[in-house]
Amino acid sequence: MGFFSFIQEIAMDLGTANTIIISDDKIVVDEPSVVALDRRTDKMIAVGEKAKMMYEKTHDNIRTIRPLRDGVIADFTACEQMMRGLIKMVHTGSRLFSPSLRMVIGVPSGSTEVELRAVRDSAEHADGRDVYLIFEPMAAAIGIGIDVEAPEGNMIVDIGGGTSDIAVISLGGTVVNTSLKVAGDDFDEAIVRYVRKKHNLLIGDRTAEDIKIKIGTTYPLVEDESMEVRGRNLVTGLPKTVTVTASETEEALHETTSQIVEAVIGVLERTPPELSADILDRGIVLTGGGALLRGLEELIEERTGINTMTAEDPMKVVAIGTGQYVEFMNGKKDF
Repeated sequence: MGFFSFIQEIAMDLGTANTIIISDDKIVVDEPSVVALDRRTDKMIAVGEKAKMMYEKTHDNIRTIRPLRDGVIADFTACEQMMRGLIKMVHTGSRLFSPSLRMVIGVPSGSTEVELRAVRDSAEHADGRDVYLIFEPMAAAIGIGIDVEAPEGNMIVDIGGGTSDIAVISLGGTVVNTSLKVAGDDFDEAIVRYVRKKHNLLIGDRTAEDIKIKIGTTYPLVEDESMEVRGRNLVTGLPKTVTVTASETEEALHETTSQIVEAVIGVLERTPPELSADILDRGIVLTGGGALLRGLEELIEERTGINTMTAEDPMKVVAIGTGQYVEFMNGKKDF
């Protein structure tokens, strides 16, 4: 885009945990959905990874905020500031004038009209001139490379940070879907609760996320794994180190992952028979950061009897699909 290109098109996966922005078919921003603000002036101090490094470590004059909770904007002002900060990271090259932004944003399929309006308003306040929304399961299907216009049933289970979206897609639309506010953040909170109860140790969200990524599992492992975890002893109030095992994370995550599996079964029970046959042939596809949790494929496959697979680079498929939707809107791409 050069001197006379006044409109810049960007696609955004505005997630509870991470936000990804695509411009000109490239991922240009991939940052945690965190912003740090000066408590006295509400001026932005940091955004993304820099703000996340400050999370739960600030003094009284700085507040670090995750503006989205359960896939919904919980702090409108902070969300607007975060979006502005992340959009500034997009390399736009040298221009005489700032471009107008045409934005397409992925949103949870269970969003209410009020929640959709909040996303649109935040984007417009962050200098978006034209703002369009696409439901995340549809964006994920497009991003995977599924022909969403075909008369075939495809089941997408998109597990993000704040919501899990489960949808059956056919002929360019969603036939059956459900959205539940149980996802990656709930995995972290379940680990925090478990470590507190089992080991009398208080840990933060970042430590819980670290446990989840390194040894977390929802299905029994052939060989158990372990890691040392540091936190505050609830009895003495002093710092303490304990050993947490993968089998303990399986126990900790049982309730939350069971809710997702039950939701998948619930959608399958409501799916028309012809589309059910397609899903049996084609399998269930997991997307989103939560899909990286070990054992989830096996757990869903065991409970449903349907082949379950995780998309390649599952954290980015919604953003990629949203970017392709931008091209589709411009008539550059067919689905």
